[in-house]
Amino acid sequence: MAVFGMTTSLKTLGLVSATCILLAGCDSLWPSLDAQDPAGDGATTETAAASQAAAQPAQTAQATQSTATAIPNYAATTAVGERIGQMEQDLSRLTVQVDGLKGRLDDIRRNSSVSADAYHSVKAEITSRLQLGTTPGNPILVDQWNQAQADLAQVETTIPSLNSLHNDASDQAAFGKFLLSTVQATFGLSGAVDEDHRRLRSLEDSVHQSLVDLDRMLTAVTQEINRHNLYVSNERQNMTTLAAGINTGELYGTNLASRSFALVETAAASAAASGDGIPAGAEPLVIIRFDRENVPYQQALYNAVSQALTAKPGAVFDLVAISPDRGNAAQVALNGAASRRNGEAVLRTMTDMGVQPGRVNLLADTQNVAHNEVHIYVR
Repeated sequence: MAVFGMTTSLKTLGLVSATCILLAGCDSLWPSLDAQDPAGDGATTETAAASQAAAQPAQTAQATQSTATAIPNYAATTAVGERIGQMEQDLSRLTVQVDGLKGRLDDIRRNSSVSADAYHSVKAEITSRLQLGTTPGNPILVDQWNQAQADLAQVETTIPSLNSLHNDASDQAAFGKFLLSTVQATFGLSGAVDEDHRRLRSLEDSVHQSLVDLDRMLTAVTQEINRHNLYVSNERQNMTTLAAGINTGELYGTNLASRSFALVETAAASAAASGDGIPAGAEPLVIIRFDRENVPYQQALYNAVSQALTAKPGAVFDLVAISPDRGNAAQVALNGAASRRNGEAVLRTMTDMGVQPGRVNLLADTQNVAHNEVHIYVR
């Protein structure tokens, strides 16, 4: 029994062992919760590589950000960079000022053009009416003359505006030159980086351009001031001649002093006028006989004097008031006084026409004539 029991036990133990072996061999047939993908080790490697590749850009960006944060912005933090920033603000203000000056010049030119157009329009109406002929002292022409004077005065206001603009432009040019010298001096400062010098070069070019604009503006404004002064002066004289024409009801023309050939100094003309007297046998340029009231001599006088000045720009005139030497002493004296008044009237007429008073000698004489006369000689 004992042997049997042992045998049975051995058999049972062998069966259990065999069963355990079989079960152990079946382990590979049952799925496991932590088993890998059925595709095998190759698929697992590719998945891991893909995950690592996806994570690489984020790591690179993080590393780059860390590097950028670690490198300071020298152009913004250097002392030279801060100084350049201040100069850039100065340049911005200079640019705004230059643009404002250009706008002012455009406004002045526009307003001057409008006033000049209005003036010449009214002046042309007066000239046209006188050209056709009208009554002396026509009140319509007088009103138009006053309007033309007002328009010309408006043109004249351009001159102080241009002077003010010239002064302001000069101030900005001085500031621009100072800024340019400061920029150029900053190149020599130590402690700058490449970005600082790049900004300085750009700043220097911009300041140069502003100075060029200001220089051109100053030249243009100076020329316009000279032109406006000459223009207003000439037109004032033309208006005086035009007023004389309105008084007589006939057209004379432009003022004689307004012509370019009449730019002779008064002192030189006076010196010439104080020279020798009328040459013997000289023929008078004009003879005006006052044999009646209101002798219309003005147009003939203007034409003769105009032609003389055209032929001889530096001409000097001798105006001789001649009275008759007939009759008793009282009559001779009365004729002499009347002749001198006629001579003074002719002198005023020549002055109104633009002949400078220093270029006319007023003389008196008595001759064997029937009526008072005024003789004008040119030399």
